[in-house]
Amino acid sequence: MTQPLASVQWDKELDQLILIDQTRLPRHIEYLFIRTIEESWEAIKSLQVRGAPAIGMTAAYGLYLGIRHAQNASRRELEQLITEQASYLASSRPTAINLVWALERIKTKAFNHPEISPPELIQLVLEEARLIQQEDENVCRSIGEHALTLFEDGIGVLTHCNAGSLATARYGTATAPFYLAQEKGWNIKVYADETRPVLQGSRLTAFELQQAGIDVTLICDNMAASVMQKGWIQAVIVGTDRVAANGDVANKIGTYGLAVLAKAHNIPFYVAAPLSSIDLNTEQGADIPIEEREGTEITHISEIPVAPAGIQTFNPAFDVTPSHLVTAIITEKGIVRGNYKQGLAELFQNHNIVELQINEAK
Repeated sequence: MTQPLASVQWDKELDQLILIDQTRLPRHIEYLFIRTIEESWEAIKSLQVRGAPAIGMTAAYGLYLGIRHAQNASRRELEQLITEQASYLASSRPTAINLVWALERIKTKAFNHPEISPPELIQLVLEEARLIQQEDENVCRSIGEHALTLFEDGIGVLTHCNAGSLATARYGTATAPFYLAQEKGWNIKVYADETRPVLQGSRLTAFELQQAGIDVTLICDNMAASVMQKGWIQAVIVGTDRVAANGDVANKIGTYGLAVLAKAHNIPFYVAAPLSSIDLNTEQGADIPIEEREGTEITHISEIPVAPAGIQTFNPAFDVTPSHLVTAIITEKGIVRGNYKQGLAELFQNHNIVELQINEAK
């Protein structure tokens, strides 16, 4: 098995963040060397780094880059700078809750240690960013282990966008069971939607699964109903950028349509969601802010125009799948079904998980 590409890496020697430029894949594997908070913000905004967990990790390291030279600031000045820089990073993309979750986690940790000096506080921010990355790998593997209990050898599974190793520290969320199935010697036949308009499914998911030697077939988004009708799909699994308290799921545009199709064909529809993507402060999907992006993502492919000049466009990056279409939400702490409002709340309570109060995401 080929080792998955690491999309986010911290260079301890040079004190910089290294990202794979995901906009260049699969034709070119190029690395970005991020040395400033502004470069971190731009990498997130421009989709050079994407996937909710990877965005959160990048923001965490970006926060450190934004304060590392404030060694001589007073404690009060440094706390104010942390607050300002976190708010700036949170403005890069509004939908993925992991972004704000990571920043709020670091702020909470930093502000709960008033006894340490500004230089020590700066190092604490870096250490917490590294811890977030280390934990994500374990989280993804646990999600994969739980998801694998819902699958069996030889089935066909459809996935959308990229919730893979490129979007996380390793394994991915929705793709984790594919990697773990491979370790067990299973053959799961994966079908990957191309995921218009910026083709994360074809450029990223198909690329990384092929690199890993996993059986993957690429299809156009509008072929999903056809492959379901043929009986080739026994499950759909996707990642998520935010899950509301009632189980409504915000994910890459096109996810809602897949859920409707899965329901029509009696196919289970699963959502792989780390707890960091579950937002109990947001009651329902209608309350989740949906990012709208530039129309050129629709009118151009690789900077080549494929639509009339000046045409009007509508380009939401995400849609919301109602909870009644979701068969199960798979987390690192277990699988939730049925009454999601109750089940998700109990999941946090039963595992003594502190729910961060995230206000910037509203």
